[in-house]
Amino acid sequence: MKSLFFNYFNSFSGLSKEVWWLSLITLINRAGTMVIPFLSLYLTKDLQLSLIEIGWIMTCFGTGSLLGSWLGGKLTDKIGYYKVMYSSLIATGFGFIILQFLDTFLSFSIGIFIIMILADTFRPATFVALNSYSKPENKTRSVTLIRLAINLGFSAGPAVGGIIITTIGYQGLFWIDGITCLLASVLLLYTLNPKTTKTIDNHIVKNPVSVYRDKTFWIFFFAMVLFGISFLQFFSTVPLFYKEIHALSEFDIGLILGLNGLVIFIFEMPLVKYLEDSSFSMVKLILIGAILTALSFAVFNFTSWTGIVIISMLLMTIGEMISFPFSNAFALQRSQKGNPGEYMALYSISFSVSHIIGHNSGMQLVSYIGYTYTWYIIIALLTICIFLLYILQLRLTKEATV
Repeated sequence: MKSLFFNYFNSFSGLSKEVWWLSLITLINRAGTMVIPFLSLYLTKDLQLSLIEIGWIMTCFGTGSLLGSWLGGKLTDKIGYYKVMYSSLIATGFGFIILQFLDTFLSFSIGIFIIMILADTFRPATFVALNSYSKPENKTRSVTLIRLAINLGFSAGPAVGGIIITTIGYQGLFWIDGITCLLASVLLLYTLNPKTTKTIDNHIVKNPVSVYRDKTFWIFFFAMVLFGISFLQFFSTVPLFYKEIHALSEFDIGLILGLNGLVIFIFEMPLVKYLEDSSFSMVKLILIGAILTALSFAVFNFTSWTGIVIISMLLMTIGEMISFPFSNAFALQRSQKGNPGEYMALYSISFSVSHIIGHNSGMQLVSYIGYTYTWYIIIALLTICIFLLYILQLRLTKEATV
């Protein structure tokens, strides 16, 4: 047991204090994003919107995310990651507070679109900051620590969010989202100010390759879009599946979503440390994660037993623990060929595109053909994702021999 604890804590060693501060800022920020997992429930229950309307709102969510990620990458390369992160946190904080007062389909669509532009400028800036604060051998574990903070926030967020909904209503979530963003901006101001911190990796490319001409990265991009479309169903159509098919309450749904973050908090860092030392390449590990995620949807159609939702969540969580850290690390590694902000923006945009397509198409499919056939379509998308990752591995092997 002593050896187990030693190995666990040893997996966190060697990371810079700046990475730890960045993780804490992310934790505070993400702990408040408890509105997002409950968004589809809020829109159906409180605003009385149809699944079709919710689908279009989710498309606005994704479109705003895409533009925000692109803008964040451009601004990061131009003015630096610190200014982008600080401005994003403040603007997003006030945006979430205002969002609760928008109660029509049109106003909420516009509101969520603007907020996501503001919020997702933060993402590519965070990745570039992480890259600058990490030694080359620690980058994957630094990414994992950030994800750990995100998922610790998500594990507490939905559970607390379920309690808040049942006591004071959905409006309380918007206030918490806004306030936590503002608190994160204050912490950023005092801990990662460029005047008091130092960077570790100042890698500069004299003749940078444009990410838009990197064909290998585009294969990776499309694979991540398909993975993202599938993964995001767990935060839009799957909660509705829990409620409508398995008759679970908001509190139960919050606990199941919280399980995802809790398992990641306990197991992801040791798992990543173990896999880093394995013979598997980054792309092969992402591929394994995609297979596990496909299985997480397949089990939904195996049985009507409610306990299957726990098995599904665990399969998806393991797949996520493998795919996301190594896909992020692959993008960081590839960004050494060009402008980091540009590369990390495109990586972020892959999930923004997933938001645009995934939530809306998921809602439309559930509305027209039901949950069973929707899960089969998601499995098919993940199969294509797996094939693209296989092609990507072959291409990388060929590049290495040239």
